[in-house]
Amino acid sequence: MARLAGVFYLIVALCGIFAHMYARATIRVPGDAAATTENIVANATLFRLAFVADLITATSSVLVAMTLFRLFKHVNKDVAAAMVVFMAIGTGMILVNLIFHFAALLVATNASYAAPHGGGSDALVLLLVDMHDYGYAIGGIMFGLWLLPMGYLAYTSGMFPRALGVVLMVACFGYLIDTLASFLLPDLGEVFSQIVTAPVAVAELWMVGYLLVIGVRKTASVRSAPIGA
Repeated sequence: MARLAGVFYLIVALCGIFAHMYARATIRVPGDAAATTENIVANATLFRLAFVADLITATSSVLVAMTLFRLFKHVNKDVAAAMVVFMAIGTGMILVNLIFHFAALLVATNASYAAPHGGGSDALVLLLVDMHDYGYAIGGIMFGLWLLPMGYLAYTSGMFPRALGVVLMVACFGYLIDTLASFLLPDLGEVFSQIVTAPVAVAELWMVGYLLVIGVRKTASVRSAPIGA
């Protein structure tokens, strides 16, 4: 069960990195509508692949949460359920937000959508891409909150190193601070974002690696098994 969760979690990580940190980061030129539109037209297949990758990310995210629920429900069913709820809401936000991504593609590549806006179609494309970027940031609230119950369960279950549970809980606040700062203090820039989200990268990569390589601590599994099992 743990290794299955690890596989789904790895898919989330790989597809998310490809879609957000490679494909869109390569195509989007902040503040330059014409360049962004040209990049989408020239790399339409890459932009479409990013869309599909996010669909896979969303699906795998739900599967991760469901699998981890089965793994943790004997520890604290209410906390495990909260973990699933946070992930489900965050996934729903990501899926709805993808409308902006696909709309930008339509306006950039389909003349029937661009024509009514005349020379302003490039600006509309950039607006749609930026709206998607902001929506992605807003989703960070839920993706941060889901780490808090997961970290608590990892810490208290005995199935994972306690240090991992602590780092997961700390990562939750890194996500929250980064999301709030992007709207309240946008001038802090990318460096600040990288600093506060560093625990996120450490925590989630550690969790994925532990699930895939070790699974769970066998001693904890034995302790938690029902009498007579």
